[in-house]
This record gives sequence, structure tokens and C-alpha cells, in this order.
Amino acid sequence: MKLGLTYSNVLLVPKRTSLTSRSEADVKTRFTKNVSLNIPLVSANMATVTEHKMAIALAREGGLGIIHQFGTVKEQVEEVKKVKRRTSYIIDDPITVKPNITIREAVKTMEDLDITSLLVMEQEQLIGIFTSRDYLFEENWERPISEVMTPQEKLVTAPFGISIEQAKKILYEHRIEKLPLMENGRLKGLITTKDIKRIDNWPNSCRNNKGQLVVGAAIGIKDAMERAKVLIEAGVDVLVLDVAHAHSDLVIEKLKELKSTYQIDVMVGNIATAGAAEDLIKAGADGLKVGIGPSSVCSTRIISGAGVPQMTAIMDVVSVAKKYNIPVCADGGMKYPGDVAKAIAAGASSIFSGYFFAGTDEAPGMIILKEGRRYKKYIGSASYESNHIRQEIKTGQKVSKRLDVYVEGISNLVDYKGAVSEVIKNIVKGIQSGISYCGGRDIAEMQKNAEFIEITSAGWEESNTRGYKLSE
Repeated sequence: MKLGLTYSNVLLVPKRTSLTSRSEADVKTRFTKNVSLNIPLVSANMATVTEHKMAIALAREGGLGIIHQFGTVKEQVEEVKKVKRRTSYIIDDPITVKPNITIREAVKTMEDLDITSLLVMEQEQLIGIFTSRDYLFEENWERPISEVMTPQEKLVTAPFGISIEQAKKILYEHRIEKLPLMENGRLKGLITTKDIKRIDNWPNSCRNNKGQLVVGAAIGIKDAMERAKVLIEAGVDVLVLDVAHAHSDLVIEKLKELKSTYQIDVMVGNIATAGAAEDLIKAGADGLKVGIGPSSVCSTRIISGAGVPQMTAIMDVVSVAKKYNIPVCADGGMKYPGDVAKAIAAGASSIFSGYFFAGTDEAPGMIILKEGRRYKKYIGSASYESNHIRQEIKTGQKVSKRLDVYVEGISNLVDYKGAVSEVIKNIVKGIQSGISYCGGRDIAEMQKNAEFIEITSAGWEESNTRGYKLSE
């Protein structure tokens, strides 16, 4: 019988380091074959974890957010589009409206899409621009925007293909914030000072060649092809084929269909064995997600009796994946930054987590006050509550009777943590410390040098902080 180890069973053996500071450690990595990250952190595709706000925050810090699939296809596509529109060198599909809509309608459109301007078009010609300044002191919001917008004759435009440095000069010279890009008299894109500032403010962010933030999206088996098509059209950078037990004939066939139809990287999970890694890589997987039952809101191991402790699962999958140069992502079971360091030292290129990021400002949901403390809901994707919510979304009606569904998850409350950027920085520092303790300068050297020591329960107790707990 094979021994299974998890994070609390092992420690990294300290090695001599050449680093003068942990901040020198390089944490750049890959999520899939063709998707690179500046930090190895990925937020899970859970309804209480990742929508556009979380994805934007992760990408700005150098990581990746995976938009969840627990809604309509249209809703998921809109979440991806919000990330893509958030910042870019060039907005190649700026939002346009007709001149006869009211100020009220225009403002609602901008609020819904989280943007600050609308380009006004008539018969495919740019005739003006409407911004927040145009209604600043307006009292009659029923007026058409054509009466208050900046008209075409006063617009400053630039040719499509202009460099960012040239665009900055034009924006500064004319003291404007929006620069429409034209080609043969037609609108081709938009550059804004707000986007340029955002890009300059986040030098470590993950962006594509247009300057757009990188974002992923999850798909299931049932509507995989439909979702993949529209998500790719919306600009998604990577797909996650997310199935609780991905080592199956159904998943393998669907993966082959996806890879033969679309030119996009597909991460596949969840798995926990070397055999699963071999089969899915041969079917075309660009990355593998490891974890059967380690999450704090997953009850798979309790309900089904199946699973592999996470450290052993990572090592087994990596033993195959590294032969094919396929990145592995460790999903779940991490409670501390040190667990992330252990997962990466064991061979994972990145980690996938809901626990770390749930409870932050950017996670969906309200703050709940209970007994003087603040919390947010953290709902397992296979929990009863998640199933109930999905049924209401599907039917468009409130469901009052108890559903007859099989569940392998729970709902929980997690401490409110504030801005996710602070959580990310804390984890990254832990990873950099782990790299230093392994005598490496980057993740590759960490993995090459890593040596694990198995510890007893007394060793784990000794590892934990001790002393008077203020919460008690």
C-alpha cells in the first residue's frame, strides 16, 4: 500500500543560498504551455471567488483569474469582456451608441460596463464622443446625447497603428483623455489616458500583445463547445476544462474535440495520478490541474472515499508531466503561504485556490457581520447551496423546495480579508522565502534543489505558532 503525504506531513530542508534578499527570487512561471504568469497564483473558478473584479486584480499583480461557469453563457462572456476592456494599449472594440439615446440610457450603459465614455456613431461614421464630463451638471437626463456630446468637428483623432509614445504626445498636447483611432475614415480603436496610467501603475501585470489583461474561463462538459466558441470570440486567453473527476473517457473525447476545433490552450482537471496525466496529455492537454478532495469546502474524500493526499498527487502527476514539458497546477488544500511553497517545490508551476482569495473585497458577495466579526461566504462548487443557486439561474425562478441533488461540497464563512492585493503580496513573499531556503534563484532552481523531510504530528505542532490567542 502506497503512503500518501499532504502539506502538513512535510517540510523543505533549508539549503545554502546566494540571495541577499528574498525579494531577489524570480517567481515567473507558466500556467499552460503558452500562457505565462509573473506570479504563480491563480484564483479558482468558483461563484464566490472569481468574477471580473478578482480576475482584474490577479492579472494586475501578475497572476490569473479564471471566470466561473456557474451562470449563463452570456453572463460569463460579459465578465471576460469586462476584464479585457479594463486596460489595454488599444481598445479595438470600443463601445458605440447612436446619437438619439438619452443621457440616462448612456449613463446606465457606462455604469453597467464600467467604462467612462461612449463613441457616438451614425451610419457607421464617428460623429462624436460622450463622456462623464458631458453630463456633470445636467438636470434633464432625458435629452439625447447628441445635444451634449463633443461633436465630430471638435474631436482629435489619430491613425490606427500609432505607437503608444506618439499617442501620449497627442493626448498631452491637446489635453484630452480619449483618442479615437481611424483607418480610411472608419473607427478602428480607442486609446485613453486612464488605460495608459493603469498600465504604467501595474508594471508586473500579465497582459497580451495588445496590453489587455490576461484572463481565463472555465467550461464544463455539457456545453463545452458552445462556451468555448463565444469565450474565444470575447478574447479569453486560456480555457479550463473543469470536471471533478477528469480522468474519464468523456473528458478525453471532449478535450480532443476542443483541441481539434479551436486554437487555444486548455488546462484540464481535476486529476490525482500519473496515469491520468499520461492519458490527458496524449489527448492534447496544455496543462493539468491536480487535486481530488483537498479543498476545505470539498467533501469528495468523505463522501466517496476516493482521493490522493495532495503532496503525493502533485509529485505523481509531475513525474509524467515534466517528460512532456506540460505545466502542472496544484488545486486546493493550501492554508498557508508555506503550503504554496511546498506545492511549487514539489513540481507545480502554479497554484489554484479559492480559499486564499475568498473573503477579499474583490470576491463576489456581501460582507456578513456575525458576533462582532466580518465574514464572506465561501461556497463549494459541488455543495448543495451552489446547486440551488445554479438551478435558480437556470430556471429564472426562486426554488423553494429542497432539490434532490448529489453533493460533494459544503458552504462556509471565511474571515473578511480586505484587498486581495495584500493577500497576494503575502503569499508571493512566502514563495520567495521558500525559493531562498531551497538555495535557488527562481522556481526552476527551487524545484531542482528541493529536498523534503517527512515530519511527525509533533513536528507539525512544533512548526505552528504558539502563545496567547487574542481571539480567545
